[in-house]
Amino acid sequence: MHAITAEEVARFRAGAAGADRVDPALAESDAVPRIGFVVSKAVGNSVVRHRVARRLRHVLRDRLGTVRPGCTLVVRALPPAASAASADLGSDIDAALRRLRLSRDDSDTGGAK
Repeated sequence: MHAITAEEVARFRAGAAGADRVDPALAESDAVPRIGFVVSKAVGNSVVRHRVARRLRHVLRDRLGTVRPGCTLVVRALPPAASAASADLGSDIDAALRRLRLSRDDSDTGGAK
């Protein structure tokens, strides 16, 4: 999983524009988190890849309320995801969100790791 927070996007935009400070309005702290999926052919054929994407989408839908607003997440499925149980996918997603510190309760900003 890779992530970028709204604050990091605002800092990037401010730096690209040559601004000295970040405009708080650019942080979009009330924006809904966005999530994208990357499921390569290494995971399986088209049917398997779409099944994995649907399962991941379902797992993340349940956790959407716990992710910090304005975050953009990219979830890359590895080949073992094709045969993993939904509970295993959920625990892997939870571990990634903790590692990136993207929950609403964390005051520290996450980042792409």
